[in-house]
Amino acid sequence: MKAIKRLLWVAGVLVALAAVAALTFWARPISCFNEMMYARLSLAGVESSSVQVAGHRVHYYAEGPSGGEVVVLVHGLGGRAEDWRNLAPYFAKAGFRVYLPDLPGYGRSEQPADFSYSIPDEAEAVVGFLDALGLKQVDLGGWSMGGWIVQRVAGEHPERVRRLMLFDSAGLYEKPDWDTRLFTPVSATDLDQLDVLLMPNPPKVPAFIAEDILRRSRKNAWIIHRALNTMLTGKDATDNLLPGLKMPVLIVWGAEDHITPLHLGEKMHRLVPQSELDVIPRCGHLAPVQCAVQIGPQVVEFVRQ
Repeated sequence: MKAIKRLLWVAGVLVALAAVAALTFWARPISCFNEMMYARLSLAGVESSSVQVAGHRVHYYAEGPSGGEVVVLVHGLGGRAEDWRNLAPYFAKAGFRVYLPDLPGYGRSEQPADFSYSIPDEAEAVVGFLDALGLKQVDLGGWSMGGWIVQRVAGEHPERVRRLMLFDSAGLYEKPDWDTRLFTPVSATDLDQLDVLLMPNPPKVPAFIAEDILRRSRKNAWIIHRALNTMLTGKDATDNLLPGLKMPVLIVWGAEDHITPLHLGEKMHRLVPQSELDVIPRCGHLAPVQCAVQIGPQVVEFVRQ
């Protein structure tokens, strides 16, 4: 009889825990997804740490052998270090040491209220990150806004950049032909429209997940607005900077990108004579996440040259 009561008690506890887990997932699904992602990265041997850059805490991941040549990858607007989760392992498995910083204001880095979130200041934060880790020269890559940032780093600190990789990069002077307010969606309709811009054939997002995404968007909108307000002026455009780059440059582009359309990648290719342009079919702006299988071998071959 005692054994039955004990089994019933254990079953009741398990049911209660399952109910709490289900309610937590329903209320905060993105947080649950994030915790699962952090756990997977940790189990895969990816190191999570932070350093101080200009008085602010910058979170980063590191993976790959500690003695390998260094690759640093910089995420885009509204992004985070985990956005490289599918592409970074290609470098690590090839023997490179890969660092994935969260830019100030994003991911698990600090969100300083007195920071401009402009391209020049984020570029200086990247240089400060390299300094904090004692990284003298690296293979540097950036995606979207991150591509714009690393162009600036390469132009102003060419001695720090051995090779440059640009993934669906912003930076050229051209006004977007889509509503930039979609980067801070305030409704499920906005979110659907943003997904259409970001990827071909986007999946339908369940309502409870969409609501959590919108909640997080509202919380971080001030950073996105501050960044966009400086970017859209065009004063930091890289049209005149790109022809002066001397290091090898790889330009990778999703053929179906609507955020930074392919013609921008083609123009960058023309502005940088020594560059290589690789166009990935059936991929959109999220190519480094969704098309890493096609991109990975190409970028590894590039950094091995």
